[in-house]
Amino acid sequence: MSSASPAKPLPLAGITVIEFCHTIMGPSCGLALADLGAEVVKVEPVEGDRTRRLGGFGLGFFSYYNRNKRSVAIDLKSTEGRKVVERLVAKADAMIENFAPGTLDKMGYGYEAMARINPRLIYCAMKGFLAGPYENRPALDEVVQYMGGLAYMTGPPGRPLRAGAPVVDILGGTFGALAILAALQ
Repeated sequence: MSSASPAKPLPLAGITVIEFCHTIMGPSCGLALADLGAEVVKVEPVEGDRTRRLGGFGLGFFSYYNRNKRSVAIDLKSTEGRKVVERLVAKADAMIENFAPGTLDKMGYGYEAMARINPRLIYCAMKGFLAGPYENRPALDEVVQYMGGLAYMTGPPGRPLRAGAPVVDILGGTFGALAILAALQ
């Protein structure tokens, strides 16, 4: 007879993360935290995350990058929706978002507003560009691959080619998760 020992809890058991994310970079950050045991609550628009409707090569993106999470559809512009978000944020340890610069600020869900609700909240905003001339521009993985030079290292000489996987988005999400882990410590 073997004596089975009880399973150890995952490292982030008891940590709650609210995710305002779409496509790949933000969801990959939430995925890493969920896989480590955090309860990740994905806030989606009422019509659902647009990644749910991708076809072709993007068909499996939503299910892959959003496994181990809970989803809730909220009308962020309604009074009722705002109250739900405030209740979620009040109990959360971290919040992640990857919308275009300023989007959540304009809606009243930026860092300052969320920190008033929960002063201990770790707020991770993942953007395509750092401070500088491009900081307010939205970014796509392949654009950053070309601008950063990765596509020039991937393709044959003189013919840049984007890497097959969204490596910039995945690494951005990974570094976001790493930053949240450091802040939790």
